[in-house]
Amino acid sequence: MPAYRAVVFDFFGTLTRSVRRGPQHAEIARRLGCDPEVVRGVLDRTFHSRARGTFGSAVATLRWVTEQAGAHPRPAELEEAVPARVDALKADTRLRPDAVSALTAIKARGLATALVSDCTHELPEFLPGLPVAPLLDAQVFSVQVGVCKPDPAIYLEACDRLGVPAESCLYVGDGGSRELTGAAAVGMTPVRLDAPDLSDHLVFDRDTAFHGLAVRSLTDVVTLLDRSPALV
Repeated sequence: MPAYRAVVFDFFGTLTRSVRRGPQHAEIARRLGCDPEVVRGVLDRTFHSRARGTFGSAVATLRWVTEQAGAHPRPAELEEAVPARVDALKADTRLRPDAVSALTAIKARGLATALVSDCTHELPEFLPGLPVAPLLDAQVFSVQVGVCKPDPAIYLEACDRLGVPAESCLYVGDGGSRELTGAAAVGMTPVRLDAPDLSDHLVFDRDTAFHGLAVRSLTDVVTLLDRSPALV
């Protein structure tokens, strides 16, 4: 029997390659009457507040961001910009080449899978269309549950949805939002994805205190699972 019953994954920088904001974001800012650099600063310093859903719906959040940037777009402009932001974030997102094969291999070994992501309103909109979606038994989005990593509640929500205790879960992430130390605190076994492309990844609150297990690819996670009796 395997030592673990489930593997929980971060999304951005873990199931995906490194993420940077593409040119579509600047164009959206200009259409809303904002300086793109000012908007970028607002987005960077308020990520976790936005990812907790602090400012309400996608439209309300975008209104708040533009007001912080000194603009007051019309309601119709904000409504049009919301799907444009979904498209922009989707364009920034490229799955890792082994994401589907690794998830498939994990499920073939009889383990459950889950996603726990600190994200704003856009990810829940476009994730269902990605090929990893049907391979995830549970999907937990911070913007929907109202807490971000490393809050224990977001990890335990994934455990509840999977029906497994935290101690039976491997957690895989690149280390943003102090997610690895947070996973360890609830009893999960954390593993850092230390892929070469992550040197330029857009990350907030990096987990510098973590010095545990690390892998270079998602395929290596499958190898770890095959050796898992030696890990516990």
